[in-house]
Amino acid sequence: MAQLEQIDLRPVPVTASPTRRLSQLLLGLALYGTSMALMTRAGLGLNPWDVLHEGVVNRTGLTFGTVTALAAGVVLLLWIPLKQRPGIGTVANVVVIAITVDLARLVLPDQHALGWQVTFLLSGIVLNGLATAVYVGARLGPGPRDGLMTGLAARTGRSVRLVRTLIELTVLGVGFLLGGTVGLGTVLYALAIGPLAQLFLPYVVWRTRS
Repeated sequence: MAQLEQIDLRPVPVTASPTRRLSQLLLGLALYGTSMALMTRAGLGLNPWDVLHEGVVNRTGLTFGTVTALAAGVVLLLWIPLKQRPGIGTVANVVVIAITVDLARLVLPDQHALGWQVTFLLSGIVLNGLATAVYVGARLGPGPRDGLMTGLAARTGRSVRLVRTLIELTVLGVGFLLGGTVGLGTVLYALAIGPLAQLFLPYVVWRTRS
């Protein structure tokens, strides 16, 4: 387990293996958007960040998209004391995921049979963990929320699994108190996403050649 916790996730200039790493970045982000579509179509609960977004929407009257953007901005401010730097992956995170999730939702219908709901939910959660590892592992700059995760892991010496789980549970708690919708999928996602990302990272992270 200690070996997994020593994975270097610091951003590396895009000039190092650009074709391989940019392809990995785009694949990971596309998979991430697809995983979000699967979870939303399952109808069994929002992921913790969207619980928070919905809670703020309920309290402020702002649109969901506006709250999502504002939340990302606040998270990016938290990067400053962690000495995290945005990269091409940070920008691509917003654009590629937004496009992919909309395209996937056009193809995937809402599910109403419990069997299909559970299938969509579990597939979405596992795919989300894999996608997170794939695009973060490209080391081209994580998205705002994953940058917070990797920054805290680096500064505290704690595992990605533990840090991600604590972040998700904190966001979930605040969102619930603000009135966001919590369901089975919310709890499963919060508990599983950290261990899943930690599990997949060693197999997909880009390493410099010594």
